[in-house]
Amino acid sequence: MHLRTCVIVPLLALVTALPARAAEELNLFGWSEYVPQTVLDGFTKATGIKVNFETYSSNEELLSKLVAGAGNYDVIQPSDYAAEVMIRQKLLAPIEPAKLPHLKNLDADMLRRPHDPEGRFTVPYMSGTVGIVVNTEKVKTPVKAYRDVFAPRFKDRLVVLNDSRELVTWALYTQGAPINTINAAALAKARPVIADWVKLVKVFDSDSPKTALLNGDVDVGIVWSGEAAILWNTDKKFAYTIPAEGAHQFIDVLAIPASAKHKDAAHKLIDYILQPEVSKLISDAFPYTNPNREARKLLSAEALANPASYPPPGAKLETFRDIGRAAADIDRLVTDLKSAR
Repeated sequence: MHLRTCVIVPLLALVTALPARAAEELNLFGWSEYVPQTVLDGFTKATGIKVNFETYSSNEELLSKLVAGAGNYDVIQPSDYAAEVMIRQKLLAPIEPAKLPHLKNLDADMLRRPHDPEGRFTVPYMSGTVGIVVNTEKVKTPVKAYRDVFAPRFKDRLVVLNDSRELVTWALYTQGAPINTINAAALAKARPVIADWVKLVKVFDSDSPKTALLNGDVDVGIVWSGEAAILWNTDKKFAYTIPAEGAHQFIDVLAIPASAKHKDAAHKLIDYILQPEVSKLISDAFPYTNPNREARKLLSAEALANPASYPPPGAKLETFRDIGRAAADIDRLVTDLKSAR
């Protein structure tokens, strides 16, 4: 029955005949242990929009699902280099700034980075670094560089990220080589370095590398800065250092897939997260580097003094760029070396 051709139907009768409108909802696909449930609950309370939250463990998993159309996602959390791939492949919808009044809260230094130079498709969510953690009660000598970490004296006392590109990056840094120029020659130079390193590692863990350090299973690690920040908050004996040779800085962003069915709701969630009070809740739970300038004003002095969350200026930090098919070459190399150790 079409309303415009059935004007004789009383309006009240038509209204009562219609089913109740379903509650609005959206689908968020993000990193595990990265979005507090209190934030999602607060958003639902404020807007009436239900959030269905699904998690992934790698950018590659996110990208493969997005390319395959395996999920109807409305908001995603790719890292910078993965977003670069998605923008090139036209997998992301443009952000509508008019729908994000709290966009002004972001630190300008975090905007218009190489992965999205015009700032059209992504909104910074959280940033961080990959650096060295040392249990200073167990290790009394300085550990300031990758070669210090991968020393024979730390055999079976190391936890490092289970991330092939990170391992190759560290090896390239020790050789003074560029970390985003990955070719056969670069991998050939990195191979013997990594071959020696993997034999020393007790635990490869990207999900919760802090656990092995907290349990006393290892004394030294190369971990995500948010994990290191939690360690420092737990016990000041865990010292964090940006490696002397240089380190990876990541910027995880919020984006809307081009195929999203609830783009208006997606903008509402992003803008809600950009509110200083909400962004502070995220930092309280997951103490990475908050790109929200106004939210940082709400953090405690101790939070801002955390050397893992907010490392001192002057460190050599670089973001990853898309390296295309070389990513598969890196995975094969590291997988082979791990299996041979």
